[in-house]
Amino acid sequence: MDLSASLFPGWALWLGCVLAAALLALAALRVRWRALDPAALNAWMGACVLDLALWLLRGGLQPGLSFHLLGAALLTLMMGPWLALLALAVAQLALAAAGHADWAALGLNWLLTPLPAVAVTAGMLELARRRLPAHFFIYVFVNGFLAGGASLLTAALCGVLALGAAGAYPWDGLLGEALPYYFLLSWSEAFTTGLLLAVLTVYKPRWVSTFDDGRYLGGKPGPS
Repeated sequence: MDLSASLFPGWALWLGCVLAAALLALAALRVRWRALDPAALNAWMGACVLDLALWLLRGGLQPGLSFHLLGAALLTLMMGPWLALLALAVAQLALAAAGHADWAALGLNWLLTPLPAVAVTAGMLELARRRLPAHFFIYVFVNGFLAGGASLLTAALCGVLALGAAGAYPWDGLLGEALPYYFLLSWSEAFTTGLLLAVLTVYKPRWVSTFDDGRYLGGKPGPS
């Protein structure tokens, strides 16, 4: 979902930019930059480019109601929530620089799309670690497939609620017409996230910071 600045009052746009900047600064401070694996850092930069491609492959009929995959869940599982938030911010900045997004609405877009998606993924990962057995299938299915779909649907719901609260579109149209499309799209997000996560954990486990061989494979290391 790419919200348009024309749909929101000026104070909401400014507040969104201030809050987003503050949270991004916090995220940058929480990252242990010197301890990052060079291979993981290269994967982070590549993931930024691929995520930008996902955001460009979109469709939509009205301003603020676009449909595209997020990639937020996969980024969160690969690099942790803080780096994922920064990567998604980089993707949105690139979209704005290319003329595909409103600069004034970047703060709101980040707060209402990447932030809730990453939060849901990180929350489900922590819940699965505490409540579910440490099994490879559970990691891929719950943290990849289910969290991927839930992350997109949560972000879409946040955007729909914001558009409705701002009076941009009627509530019946948003909830009865737009939201069902996002529900269908969430299955694509779930399948894509689960599939890519399974491939990465098998062939490039070093790129997935939340995956632990000892925990999920009983100490059997995968190929690096």
